Amino acid sequence: MKAKELRKKYIEFFKRHGHEEIPSASLIPENDPTVLFTTAGMHPLVPYLMGENHPCGKRLTSIQKCVRTADIEEVGNPTHHTFFEMLGNWSLGDYFKKETIEMSFEFLTKILEIPIERLAVSVFEGDSNAPRDNESAEIWTGLGIPDARVAYLSKKDNWWGPAGKTGPCGPDTEMFYWTDGNAAAPEKFDPEDPRWVEIWNDVFMQYNKTPDGGYEPLKQRNVDTGMGLERTLACLNGLDDNYRTELFWPIIKKIESISGKKYANDTEAMRVIADHLRSAAFILGDEKGVCPSNVDQGYVLRRLIRRAIMKGRSIGIQTAFASDIANVVIEMFQDTYNELADNADCILSELEKEEEKFQMTIEKGMKEFEDMGFDKNISGKEAFVLFSTYGFPVELIQELASKRNITLDYESFQKELEKHQELSRTASAGKFKGGLADASLETKKGHTSTHLLLAALRKVLGDHVYQKGSNITPERIRFDFSHDKKMTDEEIRRVEEIVNAQIQKNLPVEKSEVSLEEAKKMNAMGVFGHKYQDVVKVYTIGDFSCEICGGPHVNRTGELGKFKILKEKASSAGVRRIRAIVE
Repeated sequence: MKAKELRKKYIEFFKRHGHEEIPSASLIPENDPTVLFTTAGMHPLVPYLMGENHPCGKRLTSIQKCVRTADIEEVGNPTHHTFFEMLGNWSLGDYFKKETIEMSFEFLTKILEIPIERLAVSVFEGDSNAPRDNESAEIWTGLGIPDARVAYLSKKDNWWGPAGKTGPCGPDTEMFYWTDGNAAAPEKFDPEDPRWVEIWNDVFMQYNKTPDGGYEPLKQRNVDTGMGLERTLACLNGLDDNYRTELFWPIIKKIESISGKKYANDTEAMRVIADHLRSAAFILGDEKGVCPSNVDQGYVLRRLIRRAIMKGRSIGIQTAFASDIANVVIEMFQDTYNELADNADCILSELEKEEEKFQMTIEKGMKEFEDMGFDKNISGKEAFVLFSTYGFPVELIQELASKRNITLDYESFQKELEKHQELSRTASAGKFKGGLADASLETKKGHTSTHLLLAALRKVLGDHVYQKGSNITPERIRFDFSHDKKMTDEEIRRVEEIVNAQIQKNLPVEKSEVSLEEAKKMNAMGVFGHKYQDVVKVYTIGDFSCEICGGPHVNRTGELGKFKILKEKASSAGVRRIRAIVE
């Protein structure tokens, strides 16, 4: 089966079951500071999982672009990826366990024609907070899954959420496929046997975790599902290696051509290169794409590119090659994700620039390495200084040490790195709190303020100004907009005055749900380059602002308090960034 066919079969199946297809959201989450990237199909849907009405109804389906880097070190095995496509369907307070499991079973056995003999499932075993999920188990066995093929597992394996410390959560049921074509699946399902590969997950959001650690039933029970395209495609084609599917193999062949090496001999390195540069192309090519930098999404992107380059060096690639790989990715995926073709020039030029920068970093690091005059050994702290201060990859430190018969205290380096990562995590825990699930008054104020800010910027700077993205926490507003030069102090003062004048007027903030065409006729503003569904929410603030938006808002502008711009700076080429607060 081809990837295009699997995507089509999935969407068509759920549309026949009353689901409305929604487009893939951007990889850069809108107004969700809890994560750097969209990591699952449910991320853009959090407000609706919390009870807001979705313009497209209670049954939804999509194929969502995702990036996850928490387990980046595992990339190199047959099934881990940083970028992947997630096939999903959702029930927002509509159907629940029975209908979900029945549809999952029908899609697997009837549409994909997977023999029931190659399927097994897991369900939640229960604990002091929630009971054993006998209901899901009974539905599965009623459909023909043998009792021995149903495993009861703990919260670690069969429980989702909440996304933060509190919020919606619940048990899930996971579906596994027997991948060994040379041996019949054993009668009893052993989840520890790697030949059983998880391909689909149905989450039943039926509890709300409270601040005191308790679990209470949700008023609106939801279903959130996810099927990984790459892994499922490999299973359906009898492959035990996702990188041999059409989603990766042309990239692997290009790496073989550039390096002169064979995948069979340099498997791990080529997987990392293929995965990381595929991810980099999608991040750069996203409608809200970011460029390599030393903070947030830009830092992750830079790390992906530079890890790929280092792996290229390890298999003998000495020339710039990242843009050559990205060209293959663009060609492979542009029919499905046209933003890659639209942003091809940016993808290729940014990769070329980053390779040049990294080469300069390596040269600077080499000079520093020589100046440090190592003769017998390199301590973990010294290696970490080279790594953290000069951006010198530890792989290169190891390579140089080996050539000079110098010992590197790698274990000590790892301890220094872990201390640094723990500090970063602690800082991030404070920085990335709130998110879409946070509908606090402070967040609503910040969100509504961006509407006033955009309208004011267009009045002061001109109609070329469009929103390019935003990130809102209870503490501050971050707003990106199209403009090619630094704002003057006078322009900043005028924008503040205009926004505060609208706050003083105590204008009503009114919501309407209309077709996308109707929204355009209303001249409603939207995020530049964003993909919208057919029915959208439009928020109107008096006769001052009219904007397509899905986030939480206050009822009147008088609730906002005083608006103040703290900083204005460049974000990327042709894009400026404002940091502001409402007091």
